[in-house]
Amino acid sequence: MRTATLGPAERIEALAGMAERELDVLVVGAGVVGAGTALDAVTRGLSTGIVEARDWASGTSSRSSKLIHGGLRYLEMLDFALVREALKERGLLLERLAPHLVKPVPFLYPLQHKGWERFYAGSGVALYDAMSLSSGHGRGLPVHRHLSRRGALRVAPCLRKDALVGALQYYDAQMDDARFVTTLVRTAASYGALAASRARVTGFLREGARVVGARVQDVEAGAAYEIRAKQIVNATGVWTDDTQALIGERGQFHVRASKGIHLVVPKDRIHSTTGLILRTEKSVLFVIPWGRHWIVGTTDTEWDLDKAHPAASSADIDYLLEHVNTVLATPLTRDDVEGVYAGLRPLLAGESDATSKLSREHTVAHPVPGLVVVAGGKYTTYRVMAKDAVDEAVHGLDQRVAPCVTEDTPLLGAEGYRALWNARARIAARTGLHVVRVEHLLNRYGSLTEQILALIAEDPTLGEPLEAADDYLRAEIVYAASHEGARHLDDVLTRRTRISIETFDRGTRSARVCAELMAPVLGWDEHQIDKEVEHYEKRVEAERESQRQPDDLTADAARLGAPDIVPI
Repeated sequence: MRTATLGPAERIEALAGMAERELDVLVVGAGVVGAGTALDAVTRGLSTGIVEARDWASGTSSRSSKLIHGGLRYLEMLDFALVREALKERGLLLERLAPHLVKPVPFLYPLQHKGWERFYAGSGVALYDAMSLSSGHGRGLPVHRHLSRRGALRVAPCLRKDALVGALQYYDAQMDDARFVTTLVRTAASYGALAASRARVTGFLREGARVVGARVQDVEAGAAYEIRAKQIVNATGVWTDDTQALIGERGQFHVRASKGIHLVVPKDRIHSTTGLILRTEKSVLFVIPWGRHWIVGTTDTEWDLDKAHPAASSADIDYLLEHVNTVLATPLTRDDVEGVYAGLRPLLAGESDATSKLSREHTVAHPVPGLVVVAGGKYTTYRVMAKDAVDEAVHGLDQRVAPCVTEDTPLLGAEGYRALWNARARIAARTGLHVVRVEHLLNRYGSLTEQILALIAEDPTLGEPLEAADDYLRAEIVYAASHEGARHLDDVLTRRTRISIETFDRGTRSARVCAELMAPVLGWDEHQIDKEVEHYEKRVEAERESQRQPDDLTADAARLGAPDIVPI
């Protein structure tokens, strides 16, 4: 195993390498399921490639609620199998696979009725904890507790006194979803997978009824490749039907998109030491701690417009503010909103017309020889989805293949993380960084933090905070381009960091500095720097304009006013 670097040169080498010889497995789509599938396949000893039309996690997998959770509401739907599976995965991620990326987070559930609601909700949360412990991987989180109204207001003074009669507090987990996917891709590459972003599948190669490969275009350089593979896995999420259409075959199932939007507000706008989970008439609403911010979400509405850039409308924002303000003593206003993001859930169609009732189960199919499709599911259970997809692909391989080992394969940065965390004060003293900075790096990169520190040792100016976004160091921007596959400015501002949603200027004040830091790594001249900054500023303005529109149609039209920097 080697620590994979996903820089510009490695990307070109990966595309050439995929085209040189037939792969065992080619994965199309690098969201969390595709990245997990590549890691599963390569750690079984299969020659593996993964291509992504845009950036790692640029679709659904960077726009979630950023929770690793069993899904309390699925218990209410009596979907015990899904909850049990998700709780096991949560435990594995917290304890073994990614302790540097996945962290415990407390939630308070306000009770509004005396007597029966405490018994009803308390029974559900008790079952949730019991199922977690029975999975064998649930001991990393505290168990739930019952609180009086006074006790609840002590941990969450933000709540209106008349909004609750008491509360329950329980724990789940959270992560930075885009960072998690980037780490998955790098982990797969460290075991030998070939990975290329900005590489779009334009068609499939056929021999009779069998799919034997894919035509792939490098959307950056324009070069075209024919990549042959014994099995291809379509893991394109909400684009599943579009990808299936490239082979001219009717799919065995359809994927519908449900839009969820989230607001980001500063930490001081909500006075609480715990997250909140609230009931709405349609689903649940979370208020999630997020560093120096809170994430408020989410909505759940059908979406059949542009999939690459789903837009949040004014009505979406009003919906969230209205519902969260029903319990807050000091209401949130539009002026409190730093960031807004919208994502699409890939839901299996067929069970119900209401998107909130569509299945969160996943499905794996083999619609034609040589092509496996995986769709549906939840972020938390990505590893199970990946295992099922590779198991299905293995049926089409004429060779013995080892079983899945990802349950025991930590992600890059996990090995040694706890030892480094214990030594964080010494690392701070050695490097001259404040211990809070070292903690920030360890919780984003784990033991790979040493690579960031090496950049700073070589150029001490990289140890300075980024202008206008001082949660991040300048070294992190360079590292995103040199090691993590960032190809454009918005890759860094929206996914490698979260500056686009964590600052009131949405990252525009940091844009030029970031572009200048990326330029030497990516070979940009002044013209390209200007182009990247201009594109990013137009993107932000288009998003702001879409958020002023009254409905989905007008919001979508406004967001499409800013084209991609590289047409896909």
